[in-house]
Amino acid sequence: MNKLTTVEEAVSIIKDGDTLMIGGFYTVGTPHDLAEEIIRQNKKDLTIINNDGGNPDSPLGRLIYSGNVKKVILSWCGYLNELPDMVKSGKIELELNPQGTLIERIRAGGFGLGGVLTKSGINTIIEEAGYGKRVHLNGEDWLYHPPLKADVTLIEAYKADNFGNLLFRGTQRNFNDIMCYAGNIVIASVKKPIKKKGELAPDTIMVQGPVVDYLVQQEV
Repeated sequence: MNKLTTVEEAVSIIKDGDTLMIGGFYTVGTPHDLAEEIIRQNKKDLTIINNDGGNPDSPLGRLIYSGNVKKVILSWCGYLNELPDMVKSGKIELELNPQGTLIERIRAGGFGLGGVLTKSGINTIIEEAGYGKRVHLNGEDWLYHPPLKADVTLIEAYKADNFGNLLFRGTQRNFNDIMCYAGNIVIASVKKPIKKKGELAPDTIMVQGPVVDYLVQQEV
């Protein structure tokens, strides 16, 4: 099955109100072409799950600032200087997670687990803001966080074949591989020319083809 499609067709799958996981750590591994197209197609009332939101000049940062996003779930937002004021004014909702908690919630969503128990955030703003629920188990206190899933996952890969097998390069991998398992639909934007099935060495594949629904070829 050839999963290759255009940026326009891939983003047209996203519906208003969808929850999107978007890969990337400070723009590395973020599918910029897909984020730009979301802005162009004016998708609304979105919930974005990402590590940090990029920066104000990145496509993801511009998307968050666009008014089309109703909620962001991040581990930090240090470069999006306007985001705290947007939250205070009610323009957007923000949920912060410790970084390890965020990735584990995504992993739980992808692999059918019931959530995450962690001590991170106890007696801090995380607990005070209601982002986790304290539970007492085996004589100890924990914060419980439910799993995270997405309607659509959008990630960037370094290489792929037309069956959907993916390979990441260096820190591009970050959240991307785990997010693939937590999205009902997975769209990968690929940097290098997409190969035919069988042309990638099997032991280099990091996400297997059946997990990926659509591929977009970046301009090369």
